[in-house]
Amino acid sequence: MINYLLKECFIVNEGKIIVSDVFISGVKITQIAPTITSTLPHVEINAEGKFLFPGVIDDQVHFREPGLTHKATIYSESRAAVAGGITSFMEMPNTNPPALTVEELEKKYAIGAATSLANYSFFMGTSNTNIEEVLRINDLKRDICGVKMFMGSSTGNMLVDNLLTIDTLFRSSELLIATHCEDEKIIKQNYQKLQKQGVTLTPQHHPIIRDAEACFESSLTAIQIAKKYNTRLHILHITTAKELQLFSNMLPLEEKRITAEVCVHHLHFTADDYDQLGYKIKCNPAIKSAENRTALWEALLDDRLDVIATDHAPHLLEEKNAPYEKAHAGLPLVQHSLQLMLYYYKQGKISLELIAEKMSHAVAKCFQIENRGYIREGYFADLVLVDMHQPQKVAQENIYYKCGWSPLEGTTLPATITHTWVNGHLVYNEGQFNESEKGRRLSFNR
Repeated sequence: MINYLLKECFIVNEGKIIVSDVFISGVKITQIAPTITSTLPHVEINAEGKFLFPGVIDDQVHFREPGLTHKATIYSESRAAVAGGITSFMEMPNTNPPALTVEELEKKYAIGAATSLANYSFFMGTSNTNIEEVLRINDLKRDICGVKMFMGSSTGNMLVDNLLTIDTLFRSSELLIATHCEDEKIIKQNYQKLQKQGVTLTPQHHPIIRDAEACFESSLTAIQIAKKYNTRLHILHITTAKELQLFSNMLPLEEKRITAEVCVHHLHFTADDYDQLGYKIKCNPAIKSAENRTALWEALLDDRLDVIATDHAPHLLEEKNAPYEKAHAGLPLVQHSLQLMLYYYKQGKISLELIAEKMSHAVAKCFQIENRGYIREGYFADLVLVDMHQPQKVAQENIYYKCGWSPLEGTTLPATITHTWVNGHLVYNEGQFNESEKGRRLSFNR
């Protein structure tokens, strides 16, 4: 492998920004020092004035393979991810077939090993009837990121609503359980109420149907069961002010048994954006009113919300441009999540240090990922170099998603990802990809 010497970069890491050199040898960071000289063969990169972040770890993506590859593949979306500074991802089980057995799960790992440009892990899926199969992975906890449970229905029809199944899993799982929390009964009641009124449904009705009460009741149920058994629970994509009362910042993240994620689109869009973007921003749980977005930002900044993710969920435009019931839910986001957070840094909303914490360090802590998420000697060289003085406009010609569109099209983001290393391999360099090396399966300290 090629060794790299990064000269005079601003390193954003562990609550500080320092000017330093970084030496990458093989797959690891081997030296961080104010001035580095090396006799080893290497490529020197002048990083003066640029910011070096630990590679982003996205704990919730949908890369659609197997079975839905007309929308996306692990290769295509990992390619978009590394262009956006995401060096590791954890992918969801609602593919076709769904990852409801260890055998189907391992098939996805095989695809990742063969095609992913980023490091990868895949969640084991749950259903009302596969509890014995799910518990098989207790013996594989160093090799699998966690268990995913849909406590509200979404793409893939994997709803788990059998309370005995839920109770058994929370009592018996030795792995983190990540939940999609929306109460199905409340959603159906809201939908039926609008139907009885003879309303023609529009994008603006989505947060009315999938409302704050549906999110709160489901999250409350999950937390109550988790507390009963001291289960390691991670609630995905929080969207409402009401839910935030369920989370605490009284403990350091390493000691929390219940953690929460917020997604970039819920920090960026509000219900007002349905007027312009329509079903392009239809997602589950729904993007809601501006006061909810304000509350999410407050909770992110005071550590009630622990990590930032994307819930990247690509669909073809024709699948989005349909009547309410048929318009698919989900947004493509992995290529622009770090740049979007840097937009909010420029707005004075969040610090660079906190971006690194919520998108890298905290995810590594939350999932106990081995030797990643930080810029440290001896850690894997998963690194992202950013030019904060080079704006980039999101346009079709620079979008790498297989679906070919982004809800951010036309938006000028204030910074550009110039280089991305995955395991010491320079996979993305000023718009060019080097696909000669693939990412690695994540390991966990459990």
